[in-house]
Amino acid sequence: MFELPECVTLARQMERVLRGKTIERGQLGNTPHKFVWYNRGPAEFERLTKGKTVGAVAARGRWIFVPLEPGYVLVLGECGGRVLYHQPGAGLPARYHLLLEFEDKSALSATTQMWGAMELFEQGRERERKYIKGMRPTPVDKEFTFRYFSGLVDELLAGEKRTVKGLLTQEQSIPGLGNSVAQDIMFRAGLDPHRSIAGLSPAQRQALYDAIVKTVREVAARGGRSDELDLFGKPGGYERVMSAKTVGKPCPRCGAKIQKSAFLGGTCYFCPKCQQ
Repeated sequence: MFELPECVTLARQMERVLRGKTIERGQLGNTPHKFVWYNRGPAEFERLTKGKTVGAVAARGRWIFVPLEPGYVLVLGECGGRVLYHQPGAGLPARYHLLLEFEDKSALSATTQMWGAMELFEQGRERERKYIKGMRPTPVDKEFTFRYFSGLVDELLAGEKRTVKGLLTQEQSIPGLGNSVAQDIMFRAGLDPHRSIAGLSPAQRQALYDAIVKTVREVAARGGRSDELDLFGKPGGYERVMSAKTVGKPCPRCGAKIQKSAFLGGTCYFCPKCQQ
């Protein structure tokens, strides 16, 4: 599943290779998938996208926004799987959930393995979509300051109890984070996933904020995680410290064996000595 760093990587690459291209034909999926969400029928999608030109692509949270000018925005959100660019003359995938063919004979395909939104909005209307409307600042936004983050923690403390992992992964309180990148954030911050945020000291809040910003930006700078592919089908350059591959191996900081536990609908990987 793409998280914020992968969406940032894909948007950056799409901006570089797709901007200015004109769509010859836009097609929705030729492979049924009940968990791919469309808001247009195939004929309408093809009619509305034909002749449109790709504008400035951007990412926010787990969402990628592709302007199709004039007048429309293609939104790819909460997706996993493959979003791939195909050079002119290259073979196209036999199965896809979305395909844009351009006048220069290049193409963009999207195929999801789990679920995802592939929706076309009139420009401006995409901001009204659930999960996009009212989205909080993300760790790559200038508004995501320590003051903002500390205020967010205080706000959440006024509601139901929340753990460190819950803060990072539940209800998109911090848009774009997911279970994968959260593991290394918690390791860098030295915090146990099960720990309540109510007991964090000011220094621990600062350490958690620093770990969020530094980890997300490092993963994005390396082109995403190594178990996800970029726009050109290449794996990202970031190897996670805490993952299924490292369970039972020595912690790179203290040497204790990395452990795992099931928690909040997913698996946690952590160092029992370094993460308090």
